[in-house]
Amino acid sequence: MTINEDRIQPNETTVPLLHCVSPEATLAFWRALGFDVHYEQTKPYVYLAFGWSGIHLHYDRAPSDLDPTAETSGGCLVMVDEVAAYHAAFTEAMRRTYGKVLAKGLPRITRYRAGASRFGIVDPSGNTITFIQRDEPAVEYGGSKELQGLARVLDNTRILREFKMDDRAAFRALHSGLRRHGDDAPAVEQALALAGLIELSVALDEPERVPNWGNRLQALTLTEQERTQVEKAVADSTMLGPWLPDAG
Repeated sequence: MTINEDRIQPNETTVPLLHCVSPEATLAFWRALGFDVHYEQTKPYVYLAFGWSGIHLHYDRAPSDLDPTAETSGGCLVMVDEVAAYHAAFTEAMRRTYGKVLAKGLPRITRYRAGASRFGIVDPSGNTITFIQRDEPAVEYGGSKELQGLARVLDNTRILREFKMDDRAAFRALHSGLRRHGDDAPAVEQALALAGLIELSVALDEPERVPNWGNRLQALTLTEQERTQVEKAVADSTMLGPWLPDAG
């Protein structure tokens, strides 16, 4: 199509229109995160509009057979310069309103590891709003081909967790990779894998697995730099406290 520059200018705005299962829950959630309600209508049909900073989210009625717990409702991408600041703003808003960060179920915010390039907010209707840093590097599914052994498994696990947001698949990949490559891997790579398994076990509500990974982590010898690297590899390093070995 030929664009007539006198009539069409490249200054359009695209606003996502998302499914809404519960107007009340949707209004409460986005208000809790600090969004303004620009439009609110529940009868005779649903239409909601929210805004925060330069972000706009609109909602209309969901299909009657939509199951929000399947988390296949829809979603959108929000491209930003520095993703960490957004995660910090939303988690702080959650703490103010709910007294904690909503990390499980609906609604929730996904974990953010220092240095990661994206995170997601899943709303009460199962839509995922994914915040992505503009300079995010390209993804190599299966792990970087420049890496080998457990290092490549760790890279693949990062992709499954942060890009696919699939904790179960990440746990399986890491568990299998540690079994196959752990004995030949440097201590720091083993520690990174074990720290990841501890974090994923907690996220998957399988805390009974943690002592196994923790005891193995505690038996490793790490330098101070390696210990710091392991702490930064998880979203909340306090969960490693009982197990992380002192620097050798």
